[in-house]
Amino acid sequence: MEKIASFTIDHNRLLRGVYVSRRDKTPSGDVITTFDVRLTEPNREAALTPEALHSMEHLAATYLRNNPEWKEKIVYWGPMGCCTGNYLIMQGELEPEDIVPLLRDTFSFIANFEGEIPGATPKDCGNFSFNDLPAAREAANRFLNEILHDIRRENLRYPQ
Repeated sequence: MEKIASFTIDHNRLLRGVYVSRRDKTPSGDVITTFDVRLTEPNREAALTPEALHSMEHLAATYLRNNPEWKEKIVYWGPMGCCTGNYLIMQGELEPEDIVPLLRDTFSFIANFEGEIPGATPKDCGNFSFNDLPAAREAANRFLNEILHDIRRENLRYPQ
């Protein structure tokens, strides 16, 4: 069986950042871009807890799908199985630089969020109590301040 593209990235050299993971063309000709939003350095830093990622998922998905400029291009936001980041899938042939301002706003929203997590009720979520808002806020704040505020080329392109 052929190795999928995401398993060909050297995770031992991968930094925190925003990367184009893949681009796909739909049968109707639309381009869909999948972004790797990497919050921790794989195999070198502690992964996020699933509870923190779950809270981040609820908050980011809500924020992105309500953003007046970008909401029509948002397809999906969700956690990576390895718990080192999230995938953001968007309509269009986009580059990481195109969405950094959107991600700054998104992570600022998460870092400063107070109150009840949107959709974290038994009626709205299949595992509503599986959340950790303080850890999500801390991870978002760290990524925002250490990466997104002064993002560099090495945080926007996969290592070769």
